[in-house]
Formats: sequence, C-alpha cells, structure tokens
Amino acid sequence: MHELHIEQPQDWWEVEALFDLCFAPAREALSSYRLRDDVPPVGDLCMVAREEGVISGAIRYWPVQITGQRALLLGPVAVHPTHQGEGLGAHLLNHSLAVAKDLGWSRAMLVGDHGYYSRVGFERLEQVKMPPPTDPARVLGRALIEGAWENIQGLVEKA
Repeated sequence: MHELHIEQPQDWWEVEALFDLCFAPAREALSSYRLRDDVPPVGDLCMVAREEGVISGAIRYWPVQITGQRALLLGPVAVHPTHQGEGLGAHLLNHSLAVAKDLGWSRAMLVGDHGYYSRVGFERLEQVKMPPPTDPARVLGRALIEGAWENIQGLVEKA
C-alpha cells in the first residue's frame, strides 16, 4: 500500500534521484524548468508516495501565470519503474489536483503526452504558449473548476 505525504526537505534528494531515474539526463534543460528557476514550489501540493518507507512516486507543482491569471505548472511527476502500471501516477495526479482545488486553485497545466494525461482530464491548450522550445501539442491543461481555462491565452510566465 502506497502512503502519500507532503514532500519534506529531507525527501528532496531522494525525489531528485527518482526524477533522474525516470527522465532524460538533460531534463533540467527543458523550458518548463526556466519557469521554476528561483521560484519556490507550491509546497502543499508537492507529494511523495512511499511503500514500506521506500519512495515509489513523487509529484511537484509550481506557480505560473498567463496574462496575469494564476495557474499551477504540474511537474515533474514520476513513478519508480518497479511500480509503473499500477495506477500510482493517476492516483498522485488526481489526489494532488483535488487538494489543489480545495486550496483555491482553479487550473493546472503541464507539458506532456496527451495520450497519457487525457486519461486524467487534461486537454490541449491551443491558446496557451510555453516558452520555446516546447512542442505546442504537448501543452495541456485541466480545469479544476468548470470553465477555468475559458478565455485564457498567451505566454506562460513565472508567477
């Protein structure tokens, strides 16, 4: 059974090791990381999953804005290879997004695979632009309250 808890400072290096394991070595060169530089994550939404004390998954969120409207930038999210296919990624996503809604956030976005993230309610954001180089087809969003992405357009910037 996986237990979820808010990421604590002592979890940082273990979470970073998980991200290094699950993603390409140059992950921090991606444009989404420029939106995270010198910006603290939204701590109440950064979560770690553990099974018998061992990290099995992690998710982080960062504040961003699009033409003055605040949003959450989700990512990275990762599940240890030994736990992939168990539904842990979807559980991390759905649980943390429910908490985000309870905390007053109305929209979340990410850069990712539409085929995977559409299963948990993410849709393409055709009018929202990430800093280059980002494939526009990979810019996805999920409304946490109905209509939250209506009339939101423009470049994603640091909050």
